[in-house]
Amino acid sequence: MPLHVQLIEHNSPAYHDTVKLRDEILRKPLGLNLDPGELDKESSLFHIACYIDKGLAGCLILQPDGSDSLKMRQVAVSQKHQGTGVGRAMVEFSEQFARERGFKRITMHARDTAVPFYLKLGYSIEGEPFEEVTIPHRSMFKSI
Repeated sequence: MPLHVQLIEHNSPAYHDTVKLRDEILRKPLGLNLDPGELDKESSLFHIACYIDKGLAGCLILQPDGSDSLKMRQVAVSQKHQGTGVGRAMVEFSEQFARERGFKRITMHARDTAVPFYLKLGYSIEGEPFEEVTIPHRSMFKSI
């Protein structure tokens, strides 16, 4: 099953598909609602999507976080594609994308349940656990 990872434009049809996926995977299970006002603030961010057979399988956002760092946010993989390499493909694409643009580090607030996944990809835990959007998280980073 070939994966295709690419950069997508904010406010495009592909972007709106990723918003729906993020809402379904990241917000609804926590009883959270999408704030449409937040979407306008995403226009300056990098949006990445992963497709399998032209269907959206996953997405994430990269937000500039200082001069040489990007923060990975809103990583979502559709339920039927979890565990199939979609997350890994998006993270590897993000790291290459960041290196090509001169960034030296990727940071994130990872949900506790995702920490083992990121550890396998070479990310390190930084600081103490904390709660965000009602669930435990860890700060993580990787020098690229």
